[in-house]
Amino acid sequence: MDFMSDFMPASTEIFLLGMACVILVADLLIKQSDRLVTYLLVILTLMASTLIIAGTHKSGVTYAFHGMFVDDLMSDVLKLLTCVAVVMMLIYSRAYLTLRGLFSGEFLALTLFATLGMMVMISANHFLTLYLGLELLSLSLYAMVALQRDSAIATEAAMKYFILGALASGLLLYGMSMLYGATGSLELGVVSQAIQSGGTNKTLLVFGLVFVVSGLAFKLGAVPFHMWVPDVYQGAPTAITMFIGSAPKLAAFAFVARILIEGLQPLVQHWSGMLIILAIASMALGNLTAIAQTNLKRMFAYSTIAHMGFLLLGLLSGGIEGYGASMFYAIVYVLMSLGSFGMIMLLSRLGFEADTLNDFKGLNQRSPWLAFMMLLLMFSMAGVPPTVGFYAKFSVLNAVVQSGHIWLAVVAVLFSLIGAFYYLRIVKLMYFDTPESNAPITLGQDTVLLISMNGLGVLLLGLLPGALMSVCAVAIQQSLLLH
Repeated sequence: MDFMSDFMPASTEIFLLGMACVILVADLLIKQSDRLVTYLLVILTLMASTLIIAGTHKSGVTYAFHGMFVDDLMSDVLKLLTCVAVVMMLIYSRAYLTLRGLFSGEFLALTLFATLGMMVMISANHFLTLYLGLELLSLSLYAMVALQRDSAIATEAAMKYFILGALASGLLLYGMSMLYGATGSLELGVVSQAIQSGGTNKTLLVFGLVFVVSGLAFKLGAVPFHMWVPDVYQGAPTAITMFIGSAPKLAAFAFVARILIEGLQPLVQHWSGMLIILAIASMALGNLTAIAQTNLKRMFAYSTIAHMGFLLLGLLSGGIEGYGASMFYAIVYVLMSLGSFGMIMLLSRLGFEADTLNDFKGLNQRSPWLAFMMLLLMFSMAGVPPTVGFYAKFSVLNAVVQSGHIWLAVVAVLFSLIGAFYYLRIVKLMYFDTPESNAPITLGQDTVLLISMNGLGVLLLGLLPGALMSVCAVAIQQSLLLH
């Protein structure tokens, strides 16, 4: 019975690992021309994972492996959405990668291992489990960025990502070791109790906290730990950039929430001050620098930094409402990011990357429907009603105001207004400029359907945000605050 009680909560991860190994071996026997078989196997694996997550869901909080792994509503919701985001990424990127000779078994296997890393991060209840998930995800992403071996810019991006990632992992490990030294445990719940009971070395705790927050800020891409984001986003193939900029953000949210809210909640007065500095710096640098960019991927990289600043605002405001708003923001950001990078890939063709602002000139004349979808995505990124981006920003700002940081909400609104400029500039180029190229846009039925669902989903969620918002609030309440 004890054996089953350990393995049932982690059944999705076990299934995913088993299938990743099976697909790795099967791919050796499949010819390059039949790569579609491997692709379909990966899609089916991810879909089956969503069914397992839904089928094994239990109300309440379940611990496994001596408290190192936790299964709760927040983890189930985020894992489900992670699988959906990865499936969307694969559908968007199939044609793009095939044309560039990158649609290989290695890419598909690394995608599954990265997804497994994300799931472990989401369900971790112990510093070691968190670190294992993080490294599994990071190592897969380093390899994916470097997949385009004949591209000097991709190799450079992979090297920067790897070196800076190793540095951040070192910071995180050092911080964790200090917290272990102060509390005598690596389990998040025990760490929290030890801090609450007092008697711990306060200096050691605060130093450990500084290192841990620095490591977390790197993984989110918050200023001043953002150096890798623009170079990696621009240097990696667009499909890999889409992957880095979407699903891992859900895992990063869970990672930050588990450590700060669940493990280090008693030190909230220390880490909320750090998050205020990180959030303001990220929104300022992200929005101001994005204005100067002509490369779309680089512009989205700086906008990601700004969005992560907003995500941190929800966390520092404290309480169920703030944490729920932050989770909602992470989910909405992933949806918007998938659509935005998807559009770059849909307009790209062999020997041509549609990754500069000029490539979107006159898109309305070439394809009115695609231009409308991009308009919805850009309005959502800018926070223009009635898209879901507006509601996401509003819910975070509302939580910040209710926590008493009115000045912080005013600063966030000012930077949001600056940010709206570079998103609306894309809309202006699409509708009011003449196209630089009249090359036909050839699209598969699956990608047209997906970009349509993506764009309309952003609008529909903006009109009816209540259901998702309440799921986030209930997940936070049941998962983090009842532990």
